[in-house]
Amino acid sequence: MSAAPAREVAIVSPWYPTPGQPFRGAFVEAMAAATAPGCDRATVYHSDGWPIPPGRGEAELSAALRRLLPVAMRTRRTAGGADLVSAPVRTPRGSGHAAAARRHAEGLRAALAGEPLPQPVVHAHVGLPGGWAALRNARPDARVYVTEHATFLDKVLAEPDARAMYDELLGRCARLLAVGEQVRAPLVDAFPHHADRIGLIANPVPFDAPRPAPVTDLRRWLYVGLLIPRKGVGQVLEAFAACHEDDPSLTLTVVGEGALRDELADRAVDLKVADAVTFRGALPPEAAQRAMREHDLLVHASRLETFGVTVVEAVAAGMPVLVTRCGGPEETLAGVEQAAGELVEVQDGPDSLIAGYRRLRDRLADGSGGLDPARARAVLADRYGYPAVAAAHHAIWFGAGSTGDPQVAP
Repeated sequence: MSAAPAREVAIVSPWYPTPGQPFRGAFVEAMAAATAPGCDRATVYHSDGWPIPPGRGEAELSAALRRLLPVAMRTRRTAGGADLVSAPVRTPRGSGHAAAARRHAEGLRAALAGEPLPQPVVHAHVGLPGGWAALRNARPDARVYVTEHATFLDKVLAEPDARAMYDELLGRCARLLAVGEQVRAPLVDAFPHHADRIGLIANPVPFDAPRPAPVTDLRRWLYVGLLIPRKGVGQVLEAFAACHEDDPSLTLTVVGEGALRDELADRAVDLKVADAVTFRGALPPEAAQRAMREHDLLVHASRLETFGVTVVEAVAAGMPVLVTRCGGPEETLAGVEQAAGELVEVQDGPDSLIAGYRRLRDRLADGSGGLDPARARAVLADRYGYPAVAAAHHAIWFGAGSTGDPQVAP
């Protein structure tokens, strides 16, 4: 009797958490944590981009990377018992998505000493650069899958060379899985001849650590994410200041780093709320999730999310959410919007957040409107918890009785 084929998978990603950047690629780490326990062996190949100015220092950096490769290619243990290999890749700034994808493919090939990835299943994150690097380094008989969750997908498709590479990627991969309709629809529009190869799958979120006691008021606000304009963190601060004027007991904790850090701190002083606002910097995923269990309300005002992992993590932590209708959250919270909190419109100013907070505060106070964080948590655990998403991946990778594509929303 022949032995069952090995359940071995390579996970290829241009991002993975590092000590210096604990947020970067946390969703890939979560995917490894969820899926690796159901595999005979899972190996994460992190092609770690090192940006350099165009035409400056490239020869020196290339020599340094060659010296680093023997150290970088040492296998380490990571989430879920998976192995982790990090391959440094030089990526000149401003070179475009197509050129960056080629660099990642070349960097991974160099790290593998020209040999193909040995696994029969390869799963890459984002079409360019991760999917391209995976295709160029997979063995000929490997099945290559890609999860697309890039917020910069529109920029990839607007670049002719990158668009052509994406077309080729779709023609050669076994399946491309978008994390939501916000991602899938543009791909189907751009490549209708590949529509049958583009499915849906969810990002995994841990639901194993609920808060010790339910939220009874909304005094401790929390923001988690990059401090950049697209995330709407400036609107969060403005809305907090207006609500703090009504209730000086409110506090805001900001978790994350980014270009707006100093500007936000200065603005907090101008708004006279500096004493009520704490900037904690970037935190590892476990610490960020712990902060969610220690606060009362997640405020998330992004202009665009392909999925919105932070929002689902907050629901997993048992906290209400105040979130903009920015794409992903409408799908991830479908059917439990009122139970989870308040969804408001994206605006340039803070008005929708202020009004949403006041509605949510009143609903919590009088028990009206169906606010039920425990119910929202239970529903989302069935959709996005590690067991559910791992089962979906394993069914796709290894053919474990799958009857169709796993969906982001029911």
